[in-house]
Amino acid sequence: MDRLAAGFWGAFFCTATLMLVISLAAFARSQRRVALMAGLTSLTSAAFVVAYLGWLPIEGAAEARVLAHVAVGSAVGLAVMLMSTFGLLRERTTGRAALGLLMIAAALVLVVGWMLDAGTALAISSMGAFGVGAAMLVVTVRGARRGDRGGWSFVAGLVCMLVAIATLSWIALTRTTAWPVHAVAALAGIAYLCVIAGVLWARYSYLLELAEVMAHGPSYDPVTRMRSHSETGQMVGEAFFGRAAEARPIGVIAICIGNLYALENLHGRAAFNHALFICAGRLRRCVPQNVEMGRLGEDGFLLLMRSPPELDGLARMAANIHERLARPVTLSTRRDPAGLDGPSTSWVAEAGVGVLLTNTQARPSHAVATARAMARTAWSYPSRLAFFDPEAGQIAELSPA
Repeated sequence: MDRLAAGFWGAFFCTATLMLVISLAAFARSQRRVALMAGLTSLTSAAFVVAYLGWLPIEGAAEARVLAHVAVGSAVGLAVMLMSTFGLLRERTTGRAALGLLMIAAALVLVVGWMLDAGTALAISSMGAFGVGAAMLVVTVRGARRGDRGGWSFVAGLVCMLVAIATLSWIALTRTTAWPVHAVAALAGIAYLCVIAGVLWARYSYLLELAEVMAHGPSYDPVTRMRSHSETGQMVGEAFFGRAAEARPIGVIAICIGNLYALENLHGRAAFNHALFICAGRLRRCVPQNVEMGRLGEDGFLLLMRSPPELDGLARMAANIHERLARPVTLSTRRDPAGLDGPSTSWVAEAGVGVLLTNTQARPSHAVATARAMARTAWSYPSRLAFFDPEAGQIAELSPA
């Protein structure tokens, strides 16, 4: 092998080794599922490369047969890892069907390969591995469009993986020693490992933060990563009194979640904290940058918007907020870090949203109390949205345009 090519592959194996070491550290911190995914990714990738570069102590037809099995095994491992990451294996019907089809396809590729000569079997298995990667690329693109965590990062990683598989298959079939081909394969493999490591690190960090949240509860405000209760009061005071004396319009949106306490009674405080954590994360991601947010009691949030749009604009924003909060979520009910990533109970937030368009000359306490009362009243409306109707002089259902 050319020295330059050997240098590229040395960088690849260093990356794989570093990823394996990090996975062992994550395992020590009780994040076993994340550690297992990272470790399997690094080991499978390294084994695939070692085999396809011809470094196994076998030659000829026997080597080609082994490489065919390595290709199929690596493809199955990759697909199972991605399905687990995207939660497909949690859906019993869909997950089992997809896993069954994957195993059947892998078995068919191996059976057909044994009916042909060793070189053709290797080519078919390599094409099968590439096909599985392409199928998972379609799945990840669909997940990314739905907003799945790490979706587009996985798409980029799979593109790099497909490039690596294609170039390594070419190396295995032709035994080329051209360093540019080896360089492309090695760099694509390094990029794939880096992307997967980044996605798994984001997942690992999320679970660590969730463990702290579920341990400390509302007294540790990373539960929502928003203003605490006292700071929300300061936020309201600054919004109403911190500007000029003339009246300025201000939008007040209160959100109250009606079934949080029922969730706590059924599944404990850990599930309550997890639900609040999820709702706050969704809320932060769907509101505009110019909206200030804070906690409102144990079961709600307060949003303030200086120089807001007309009521129709606030209504559309409120409808979007409710739609995001009302999506189902699977909650953990155990406090130990090792069990946080396992599904325990499905829950849907019963969120009511109250929208108030007022001005800075109104009493802040009255504005907040009114918005909160509207949010609680909204629980009785089909749209779960409420506002104060000045013509009727009472709270009424708000229908977004």
